[in-house]
Amino acid sequence: MSAQHIYDHAPLGSLIKYADGAPKPPARFTRKLRDWESRNGVGRLVKKEPPRERPTYSSPAYFTLHEGNFGEGGMIIVTVMRTYSVDSALIFKVAERPAIGMVRVIQAVGDNSELINLAESQQAAELWLARHPHFNVRFEEVTADEVSADVVEGRAAA
Repeated sequence: MSAQHIYDHAPLGSLIKYADGAPKPPARFTRKLRDWESRNGVGRLVKKEPPRERPTYSSPAYFTLHEGNFGEGGMIIVTVMRTYSVDSALIFKVAERPAIGMVRVIQAVGDNSELINLAESQQAAELWLARHPHFNVRFEEVTADEVSADVVEGRAAA
């Protein structure tokens, strides 16, 4: 799938795989392997931003994938996020969609929204929010209508 297809059809909370189509180099080629890993991976779709037109520049629509948190002792030190424009030449694939009944914890950021947590239930989402206070937050439950609309419209995960 193209990056435009992910932007248009993948719901927030989906796991997205991306690749450049090149084979993985042997482990002994550490630099080539590191470069390959930067163009091949998986992340959770957390944000979509529309195109921007400004007097001095314009930018295409883009989306952001959360690849992971790194730290120790329960403290997050580094969060890895990657942003891709809809013009990206990489190959994208929806690996997993949020299940029916899961709850997205969405934070309003300016005119747009960002997924800050994907919980198994409303109760789990409220518990997470109590432990990790955020403002401008809303809950969105993944419904059967949302999942069935994807299947009817031919957007089921490939």
